[in-house]
Amino acid sequence: MGGLSSRPPKGVPGYAPVVTSILAAGAVLAAALVKGAIGFGFPTLGTPLLSLAMDVKTAVVVLIVPNIAMDGIQFVRRGSPLAIVRRFAPLLVGGAIGTVVGTRLLMALSSRVALLVLGLFIVLFVALTAAGVTLRVSPRRERWAAPLAGLLTGIIGGITNVPGTPLVVYFQALGLPKHDFVAAMAFTFVAYKLVQLGAVTYYGLLTWPLLGISLGLTLAALAGFAVGLLIQDRLEQRTFNRLILGFLALLGSWLIIRSLR
Repeated sequence: MGGLSSRPPKGVPGYAPVVTSILAAGAVLAAALVKGAIGFGFPTLGTPLLSLAMDVKTAVVVLIVPNIAMDGIQFVRRGSPLAIVRRFAPLLVGGAIGTVVGTRLLMALSSRVALLVLGLFIVLFVALTAAGVTLRVSPRRERWAAPLAGLLTGIIGGITNVPGTPLVVYFQALGLPKHDFVAAMAFTFVAYKLVQLGAVTYYGLLTWPLLGISLGLTLAALAGFAVGLLIQDRLEQRTFNRLILGFLALLGSWLIIRSLR
């Protein structure tokens, strides 16, 4: 790993007071519980919560390993992993291209504009669904829709660092059952996060002290994640869908507010 340092990082729980460490663990545990219950939302919820105990850049870095651990479990836990890989490989290809494009656009586009567009898109999707206008992608159209959805996901992720939301909308439009939805989200997230892990390591952002903190937070995340999985297993499909829409509504509103600050 590049840029290793023996000096303790400033404002992180491994070296901060005990109260800060407890706050960080609690933030990760809460975000992991939500992820376990609905299959996504860990970095979106965990990053702002963890930024209460450390700076945002550090929060993003230390949450990558817990995210990979949980998504790996979700991916193999139920369903047919190989079938998920074959079905959604075109989505990942489109996402890889979109990530390159989105990163390039990030240099020219205001992040506030990107957040506003994403927030409005999410709120519109939730409003249409609540009104009974459900977006659907038929199996016949999935072949060409998957690369386009991946491209859009990559572009938005490259600009806003929030790639999960377009995926949720797309998988909802496919009408995936609960366990297939969770497995598909986990598969794509593992791929994206492994790339991100390689990037932060290459650029020296993941130092040995931060890796130790990340592994410690992974234990807290897995505890909350286990409770969330118990909740997920007891949710009926209709309730599961409602929770997803509710989370999206809150997320979209938060992104709009954040972009207007």
